Amino acid sequence: MSLQGGGTLKAMSIDVPADISSAAFFLVAASITPNSDITLEHVGINATRTGVIDILLQMGADIQLLNERVVGGEQVADLRVKSSRLKGIHVPDNLVALAIDEFPVIFVAAAYADGNTVVTGAEELRVKESDRIQTMADGLQALGVDAQATPDGMVINGGSVNGGTIESFDDHRIAMAFAVAGLQSKGQIQINNCENVATSFPNFVDLATMCGFNLETK
Repeated sequence: MSLQGGGTLKAMSIDVPADISSAAFFLVAASITPNSDITLEHVGINATRTGVIDILLQMGADIQLLNERVVGGEQVADLRVKSSRLKGIHVPDNLVALAIDEFPVIFVAAAYADGNTVVTGAEELRVKESDRIQTMADGLQALGVDAQATPDGMVINGGSVNGGTIESFDDHRIAMAFAVAGLQSKGQIQINNCENVATSFPNFVDLATMCGFNLETK
């Protein structure tokens, strides 16, 4: 590919859909919280990014894609999600790459699901902002969840989550995932080193609080 310089930029309106990685926290939050019914508007559903939706649907989530349309060449939809009884699954290998950034909160969904969830082929998670396999396994274990890290994934025997203290290791997705876990935990969850949430979702606390999270920041 080559690029000829010297062009002139001009002002125009660009419609940027909401990020499905950010929406994923609320998809799981509504799924695990009884009597929930929320709609996430104008979310990008590019076929290379919808693994989290497909995984949650296989786990029994109640997610509807409404008002599907194309905006700026990208597929967009409103996502309506209601509370549901999740079940453990063996996550299909073909969906792993399509949800690699969403696995921290998928692991939280698995912790609340009935039965075993098995994730394989996700070794890329070990070289993200933190080793997300080990960090999530350690955090879930600290909350009383039977979560066993494997070289390329995790095995989680879900059911319930206790309170406890979590180290996020300055990883924004770890911090937000455990904030979701606190919605239905049996005790308070304290998450340390959350400043980096602003890396990808600077208004997460405000939106989460608006949706019913009981979050306190220090």
